[in-house]
Amino acid sequence: MQNRFLAHDSGRGRASRVRSRALLATMVLLVLVAVAGLVAYLTRDDRSPSKVPVATPSSPSRLTPAASPSGTPPTGHRGALPVPPVTHDPIVFGKAAAAALWSYDTRAYPQPQFVAALHGWLTKESAYADPASVDALVPSAALWQEMAGNGQFATANVAEGHFPAAFTQALQANPGALTTAYIYAVTVSGTQSIGWYGSPAGGSEGRTATLAVQCRPSHPCALAGVLPAVAP
Repeated sequence: MQNRFLAHDSGRGRASRVRSRALLATMVLLVLVAVAGLVAYLTRDDRSPSKVPVATPSSPSRLTPAASPSGTPPTGHRGALPVPPVTHDPIVFGKAAAAALWSYDTRAYPQPQFVAALHGWLTKESAYADPASVDALVPSAALWQEMAGNGQFATANVAEGHFPAAFTQALQANPGALTTAYIYAVTVSGTQSIGWYGSPAGGSEGRTATLAVQCRPSHPCALAGVLPAVAP
């Protein structure tokens, strides 16, 4: 498919060359969004929002105490609900969003309130917002209640954030491809520390995720969703 798009026949007329350039631009755009995992956001319309399931290393089934010690806050501390930063830097926003997704406190608020707070990070453009990908990272209401009985909470330590290599390369090849939705792929890595009653420094695990972050020039950044796979 790519070879067909990229093939250049110098013997064709002007109209054919224009068509070839258009096909090339389309191909680069598809590479940009597909490799970075953004195709689910850029190819749907308002009537058919994406319902792609998300599989990440921080699924609710793994939100259990780990073996190694960590620097989580003492049991008496109560975490606040996450509030998005006001920034036009997609990496800064992506790191903050990852920290919000990897942090929770079952002692301080119910599960629906935490979900509502996370939804506040999402872009207001329904064509690009994927709340289901965010919800998939939150323990279910039943699991949350069980965790609350143990006073379970988690904090995040974000180590770094960057644009995936494939995203950067494709964007360099065709910078104009970004201007449709201004959605960036941002890969963030760090650790999630989990504590509970009787063991405020219960344990920690590594976390990595690739987020879709929308940063239009006229608006602060917002979260579009969490991508189905990590892009290095």
